[in-house]
Amino acid sequence: MQFFLDTADIDEIRKGLDLGILDGVTTNPTLVAKTGRPFREVIEEICSVVPGPVSAEVVSLDAEGMVREGKMVAQWAENIVVKIPITTEGLKAINTLSQEGVKINTTLVFNPMQALMAAKAGAAFVSPFLGRLDDVSSPSLGLVASIIDIYMNYGYETEVICASIRHPMHVVECARMGADIATMPYAIFEKLIKHPLTDAGIKGFLADWEKVPDKPF
Repeated sequence: MQFFLDTADIDEIRKGLDLGILDGVTTNPTLVAKTGRPFREVIEEICSVVPGPVSAEVVSLDAEGMVREGKMVAQWAENIVVKIPITTEGLKAINTLSQEGVKINTTLVFNPMQALMAAKAGAAFVSPFLGRLDDVSSPSLGLVASIIDIYMNYGYETEVICASIRHPMHVVECARMGADIATMPYAIFEKLIKHPLTDAGIKGFLADWEKVPDKPF
């Protein structure tokens, strides 16, 4: 599984990169707005430090506008992925841009047929939103499983990005099902590393280390 950070905070991204296991970044207008900085400036800076895919979202609602914005954004860096919502107009834009070689991350996916249509249109990635489905008592992990099954049935190479991650078990279950990517806030990323028994074990080892004579370091 690849690990992406869902953030526009360059400091969080740098901390993730320092761990050596960060594969990419996803952003959205809400995350960029939190930085208080110009959109292009934020995206270009992220692309300059992240070697993997960086998703940047269009904001037009019509296909023509999405295509225009997508082409513009795609020119900012080689690792840009244009993020487009799965709507009727979005599907048109996905088809047009993907045929021109622009990589697309289809976002706001909430049912398997949306994911299938995005793949047929040429999307490189689809992003089912887990947390938002959980919020309305819908089986989010079942959605991920269904998408993976459908893609395997028909040989689609579209990668599944588990998005709207709310807790570490979302990541665990997505990994168990074979999802390609999990994108998450940095706070969740940190929680994946931590365990209270690890902390307790370190504390005990260090206490015993103090009893060792002639320590070499």
